[in-house]
Amino acid sequence: MIVWVNGAFGSGKSTLVDELRPRWPEALVYDPEMVGYVLREIVEVPTGDFQDLRLWRRQVADLAVGLVEEYQRPVLVPMTLINPGYVEEIFGVLRDAGIAVRHFFLKVSEEVLVKRIDGRSFTPDDPAQDERVRAWCKSKIESCVAAVDTLPRDTVFLDGGLSPQELADNVLTRVGAVPGR
Repeated sequence: MIVWVNGAFGSGKSTLVDELRPRWPEALVYDPEMVGYVLREIVEVPTGDFQDLRLWRRQVADLAVGLVEEYQRPVLVPMTLINPGYVEEIFGVLRDAGIAVRHFFLKVSEEVLVKRIDGRSFTPDDPAQDERVRAWCKSKIESCVAAVDTLPRDTVFLDGGLSPQELADNVLTRVGAVPGR
């Protein structure tokens, strides 16, 4: 099973997965952003968004399938994925491989997202880069909020204002996992 935790930058995806990790110890954590970082070292990303690279989408899906097939364990995936075509492309590969995908989306107000993004440090040793990353994340808020209407119909929407513990309880219950606490 893949548990895809989606939402805008600053919505709490990584925080939720960090809360789930000790409570669901058999689950693996797979961050597709790492695939993007590797590709960015190898090839140019003309749009600036590695999700626009077909190879990123293919590698993300193939690695997720490989993790489930090889290790026979659930996989937690914290990743913003809002382009309907990209969602279908990746989730379609997972479905075709016979892997159940449980898709959660953290809904958070724009005001809270901006506050959270402004409160984060992405590259502490490079303040100029830090500000560029913050600006990029904030530039994506509108499209992330608008994407709610285009996500797969079985998406479970979660109130991103809840505590990480409450969100983890909700996810564990919905996927039928027994909490490890």
